[in-house]
Amino acid sequence: MKVFNTLSRQKEEFVPLEPLKVKMYVCGPTVYNFIHIGNARPIIVFDTVRRYFEYKGYEVNYVSNFTDVDDKIIKKAIEEGVDSDVISKRYIEECKKDMEALNVKPATKNPLATEEICGMLDMIKGLVEKGHAYQAADGTVYFRTKSFKEYGKLSHKNLEDLQSGFREIKVTGEDGKEESSDFVLWKPKKEGEPYWESPWSEGRPGWHIECSVMSKKYLGDQIDIHAGGEDLIFPHHENEIAQSEAANGKEFAKYWMHNAFLNVDNKKMSKSLGNFFTVREIGEKYDLQVLRFFMLSAHYRSPLNFSADLMESSKNGLDRILTAVDKLKNLEAVAKTDSLREGEEKKPVEELIVKYEAAMDDDFNTADAISAIFELVKLSNSTTDENSSREYVTYLKETIDKLCGVLGIIAEKKEEILDEEIEAMIEARQQARKDKDFALADEIRGKLLEQGIVLEDTREGVKWKRV
Repeated sequence: MKVFNTLSRQKEEFVPLEPLKVKMYVCGPTVYNFIHIGNARPIIVFDTVRRYFEYKGYEVNYVSNFTDVDDKIIKKAIEEGVDSDVISKRYIEECKKDMEALNVKPATKNPLATEEICGMLDMIKGLVEKGHAYQAADGTVYFRTKSFKEYGKLSHKNLEDLQSGFREIKVTGEDGKEESSDFVLWKPKKEGEPYWESPWSEGRPGWHIECSVMSKKYLGDQIDIHAGGEDLIFPHHENEIAQSEAANGKEFAKYWMHNAFLNVDNKKMSKSLGNFFTVREIGEKYDLQVLRFFMLSAHYRSPLNFSADLMESSKNGLDRILTAVDKLKNLEAVAKTDSLREGEEKKPVEELIVKYEAAMDDDFNTADAISAIFELVKLSNSTTDENSSREYVTYLKETIDKLCGVLGIIAEKKEEILDEEIEAMIEARQQARKDKDFALADEIRGKLLEQGIVLEDTREGVKWKRV
């Protein structure tokens, strides 16, 4: 199996630290709002990487954090007049709902930054003692980048050039730095912010330190794979390497994987451009299996463009697969019971399984893997009918189902919901709202959404439509 390693900028044979075990850390979202479709790409991509490792027989310890203390969370809390943890807890739960709808497997562990402060304090103390970090007069603790000779090895940036660049954009309040490239490990509190006690000041950790500490606690000093979006390469992942390797005295991660950006209608996604979409918003128009299928239709290291036309194309492509599987299910009931002629019938299916695995073994090329599934669909449609052996029909159905499952695609058509059932559920939702049972009302709305039914509350009452 080959993995493109950002560190070496080339594909490398994957060799785990321990046989048939993978220790994998993926940077998770900062929870101050609903996750957007840009957040969804790494969530889907690296869930698929995990699934493929498991398909190949590996035991995967998959850790992905939630950043639950951050300037954006604090800002949102101030706007709403609530504590920061109210915001973070709310959006952690909403994120988990979206991940479930995207058929993302629960992580082995989802650590929270606020629950790992003690570990962060310990790592920072160790870095100060070793001379890799220092305290400024205002109680800020900085990492001394010059103390780590390999700084810049992931982003392939030269430290001298970085320092020169940082001097050009020096931020107010950073006068306590020895060098412009030094970064924050601990910062003193501001009025109204959550804070923790430390030897340096009442404050909170810098962003970079949390992942180093959580990875160490739940996976050990060394891990196999560290992953995230390419926007994290510098400075976040570069700083993680510096502080982790300086603290632990050994290589932090063997392989670094990064997915490319997601654009919308060939433009960078931005609220100011009006092309910003949350996963929840897309879920009101499409089954989120379509979004997952769309995300995997391109190689994870290739830029991906989101548009209505491409989503429709993905919807149609996924429907082709689901229709083929549905046809095979129906044929199972009427197909002959004769045994399949293994030499003749099984061989082309096995060849396509090999083609699928070769694509995934080549740096998780999901686009080519999906092509192999489409070839299986074509084979299925052209070689099965009422005269086929039941074993052959079942073999094809189970093969397509299994290979889709590795991609996190559920190869099963949802049962069509009848109009009278919809009306009954809407009535039950309305009653729940009258009873102020908003949790039940939201649950009913969610169940209808899962069936492709979108509700719209209007002055004339509730209207619904299929999507």
